[in-house]
Amino acid sequence: MSKEDVIEAEGEVIEVLANTTFKVKIMNNHIITAYISGKLRANKIRVLLGDNVKVEMSPYDLTKGRIVWRSKN
Repeated sequence: MSKEDVIEAEGEVIEVLANTTFKVKIMNNHIITAYISGKLRANKIRVLLGDNVKVEMSPYDLTKGRIVWRSKN
């Protein structure tokens, strides 16, 4: 699967789970389980409850995703 095959969505973190996984409510009111991408983990970017994030999802499983960006507000 290449980088062009992913689906990007904006959402808000609504619940913090164990092992840096989060419940994210995306803009169409679906709730997905997302984890932090490697670049955010390597640069020690903290994701907290209520943060606006950008999530990448596979077209094969729309219930899981990867957090690739945290908004600066």
